[in-house]
Amino acid sequence: MDRVPNVTRDDIAAAVRNPLAFIAARWTPRPRTVQRSALSALVMAVIIVGTGGAVRLTGSGLGCPTWPKCTDESLTTTSEMGFHGVIEFGNRLLTYVLCAAVGWAIIAARSEKPYRRSLTRLGWAQFWVVMGNAILGGIVVLVGLNPYTVAAHFLLSTALIAVATLMWQRTREGDAAPRPLVGASVQQLVWVLTGVTVLLIAVGTVVTGAGPHAGDSSEVPRMPFDWETVSKAHAVLAWVVVTLAFALWFVLKAVDAPKGPLARTRDLFLILLAQGVIGYVQYFTDLPEVLVGVHMVGSCLVWIGALRVLLALRERPAGPADALPVQEYDATSVSIAGPR
Repeated sequence: MDRVPNVTRDDIAAAVRNPLAFIAARWTPRPRTVQRSALSALVMAVIIVGTGGAVRLTGSGLGCPTWPKCTDESLTTTSEMGFHGVIEFGNRLLTYVLCAAVGWAIIAARSEKPYRRSLTRLGWAQFWVVMGNAILGGIVVLVGLNPYTVAAHFLLSTALIAVATLMWQRTREGDAAPRPLVGASVQQLVWVLTGVTVLLIAVGTVVTGAGPHAGDSSEVPRMPFDWETVSKAHAVLAWVVVTLAFALWFVLKAVDAPKGPLARTRDLFLILLAQGVIGYVQYFTDLPEVLVGVHMVGSCLVWIGALRVLLALRERPAGPADALPVQEYDATSVSIAGPR
């Protein structure tokens, strides 16, 4: 039977001083493990958007009427609060699952050898965005589901998805300087596509803020915009994004671009078509809750697809640009590599 290593007082002191460095000195994850940890954080970021949509679409936004407790007297939901309390409190609990996924990504990135500063920073960036959005979610409840705060809550989730997508991509790349795979004109077209996609998502939050699904069964103020007009503007922007994606695919084929950008553009085009079908169906069927929820998740997939197109325009082979050696942990000393 293997002997259990003795844990010395110095070990404990070192672990308390810098637990991430302590773990990194004793564990080296496989590259696939690091990639999967980053992907799990991205998946959870999309799931939390979907469950947040379920809270709003079931009218459970004030199922827990206060924050950070569920009620003034109880940290958790109570039986008197019924179905809406369970939905709202369940979504709050999923924030801890999201934090765990982001924490796992940070630990895996910090433990990879050689140590990559940029990868760890992307993990920490996700953590702080999650913390900020959790506070903003509490503000949303405290101000009675003000539609502007609800829109900001969604947009901050979109920012989280952007950072998570970038980290996932970086786990599959090296750290040498990025090398473009297409010309400057194609890059400019993709930046325009990305910018219009951001505008499309932002206008989508206005459609939601002016629409009928306020998030609670009580009277909740809506954005003072004509819903029909905003919806049509949203549809026009969606067609602009679809047209840009098709034009990009055509240009990439014409210039004989590598398979990566072509495949990512094709994926985005298909996602956009599916999202457009869902959008029109929900519009002409009086916004059924299920389809609205699917459309919300679809917006996350559109955003991820657009970012993957942007990131596919360059390659980053392995290189020493950001790789730093990890200081070996000495069990006889409390000195350990600090945060980087």
